[in-house]
Amino acid sequence: MNGARGVATDRRSTLTADVLETALPLEDPGHLDPLIERIGQARFVLIGEASHGTHEYYAWRAELTRRLLAEQGFAFVAVEGDWPDCARLDRWVRGEDGRSAGDVLRTFERWPTWMWANREVEAFLTWLRGCNAEHPPGERAGFHGLDVYSLWQSLRTVMDHLEVHDGEAAATARRAWSCLEPYEEDPQQYALATRVVPSSCEDEVVDLLQRLLRNDVPADGDDAVRFDVEQNAVVAANAERYYRAMVRGGQNSWNVRDVHMADTLDRLIEHYGPDAKAVVWEHNTHIGDARATDMAAAGMVNVGQLVRERHLDEGVVLIGAGSYQGSVIAAPGWGEPFEEMPVPPARPASHEHLLHEVGLEQHLFVFPDHPTAWLDAWLDHRAIGVVYRPQLERAGNYVPTALGRRYDAFWYFDRTRALRPLMPEEPQPEDELETYPFGT
Repeated sequence: MNGARGVATDRRSTLTADVLETALPLEDPGHLDPLIERIGQARFVLIGEASHGTHEYYAWRAELTRRLLAEQGFAFVAVEGDWPDCARLDRWVRGEDGRSAGDVLRTFERWPTWMWANREVEAFLTWLRGCNAEHPPGERAGFHGLDVYSLWQSLRTVMDHLEVHDGEAAATARRAWSCLEPYEEDPQQYALATRVVPSSCEDEVVDLLQRLLRNDVPADGDDAVRFDVEQNAVVAANAERYYRAMVRGGQNSWNVRDVHMADTLDRLIEHYGPDAKAVVWEHNTHIGDARATDMAAAGMVNVGQLVRERHLDEGVVLIGAGSYQGSVIAAPGWGEPFEEMPVPPARPASHEHLLHEVGLEQHLFVFPDHPTAWLDAWLDHRAIGVVYRPQLERAGNYVPTALGRRYDAFWYFDRTRALRPLMPEEPQPEDELETYPFGT
């Protein structure tokens, strides 16, 4: 990645004045009012995080989402999680499962489990179930996963459904499963095989998807079940593409993943109806417009860019997050157990360092329509993924960013603390599923 442009000394006073003029307090839920006003009638609100393991990002994201669901009539929350895992949570928040939120969250198996199996998400889901209980079933808010990783789990869900409802289509599903079965549900093994041996299971998986979408999924008249089966088939097809692209390097696997997430969001909006509004939870690197970062020069797109391009006239608000220092939950390597790690002070010539120098502690920024020197300045912006090595941070973990073009609003926390996972995590086999940057 290109280095961030430094902050010249003679510009610092101008940038400081811009920051102070824009900063708003962020101490209680009422301080979100200016952001709620900015959101207005927007149909898409995408809320970011600078890491997957920080309490403040999760807590304030949940607080804003509560208000959007309860006060603004938003229909669902879509997150950077796998479709099948989040489908269990969706059923739970709708009152269709008698277990506790923690029990359902503990069924998450794919590493990193702490992204969702944590106290902060547990508290939000418990609130959402209670909120939904006050509404008839057809008006309850949903909780859905946008991600693309669940190849085998999604394919198994489709096959199990078709075995009961459509024997002919089930035969197509079994062919796809048989092609993938030798790889023992190991995405790295499958991906590497497609690099060494010029063949893949693409045709079998795509044939299944096309058959289901062409013939309509039998589901005893249940639209929700039909949509779930179709979406699992879409996930399986795109996951197969993703894993093949992953081992070939370059930006293509990132683009396959983010286009899939944006397409899934569109499918959800269509499924919920013409008046539906969506909240999206993802890492800053997914929801902050890629065109305002050095990702664009590398040929990368992301969800925030795609949603703006597709739906700007319907209202799109992108909200970023950042902090100067603190602690975070992450792992030193892919598949390794999580640790509570220190987050060192942000490096100079970064947005976070500037905000700290100005003397801010916990503030909200709702960006004006007109550009300012600060919001147009290309400074570094920290990004911590599920894999993090604090001692190496100054060599990476930063994305050059024009903050006012990447987001519509931003919240800043000078010192943050680590997320609170529900359960310990066992080591998992090393693989190569890291995504840009550092597993986001």
